[in-house]
Amino acid sequence: MRNRPERVRLGVLAGLLLIVALAALLLQLRRDDGTELPVSADTRTGSAIKRPVLSDELEPIRARLGAARYSSHSEELFVRDFFSDMRDGFFLDIGAGHYRDRSNTYFLEEELGWSGIAVDPLPHLAAGYRKHRPRTKFFAMFVSDVSDQQATLYEGDNALFSSAERGFTEQYTDVRATREVRTIKLDDLLDAEGIGRIDFMSLDIEQHEPQALDGLDLKRFLPKLICVEAHPQVRQQILDYFAKRRYVVVAKYLRADPQNLWFMPLPD
Repeated sequence: MRNRPERVRLGVLAGLLLIVALAALLLQLRRDDGTELPVSADTRTGSAIKRPVLSDELEPIRARLGAARYSSHSEELFVRDFFSDMRDGFFLDIGAGHYRDRSNTYFLEEELGWSGIAVDPLPHLAAGYRKHRPRTKFFAMFVSDVSDQQATLYEGDNALFSSAERGFTEQYTDVRATREVRTIKLDDLLDAEGIGRIDFMSLDIEQHEPQALDGLDLKRFLPKLICVEAHPQVRQQILDYFAKRRYVVVAKYLRADPQNLWFMPLPD
């Protein structure tokens, strides 16, 4: 049994370690200029959640192109910057969500004449695409590593957090409904639609990104730019997938966007 002085010493050491950890956390929750990060609310509990914000490295892009109009975290600015506002490109938008709000591809279609494919497992979204996105073909399917199976989707009161992982949805919102959705492998979908090239690909499906990527022959379709939402639970799997296929992280956007990872192929 430890004597009292040793117990006291260990208690003091534990307290110091806790103080250091808290200080590090507080530093993470501040901008480089010392101001606190903005706070957003948990839609289920109403509690405050600290979320990362775009760093000052976005500012040169924003100064040239203006603020993002539609995407959640200025993703459309990175796409515009990468392609220099190229017209008439082709996109693949997986986990597309609402036809306009928080969309990574609405600006491309509306302002630059792009066309593409949008996939989301929530069928009520289809009407908005039919009415407002004439250059986009929408599919109410669940993208995975196999086609023609049934996947369970936990639909949140806030649909943004709908996921195949019930625990993920419940972190942010109540589960409103559980629905069975037909799966599709990206290779099968692209072949059925006769797609041979992809300029920009957006992937945001709440921790199911590795399975979706396993269903895509990346070397065959060779997207020029890929944006993947990368939650900590699956980030390493995503990095490993692209590294094996000679894709690299776009360093220019790495610090400017704490929410997503951006990839481009290495030149031959």
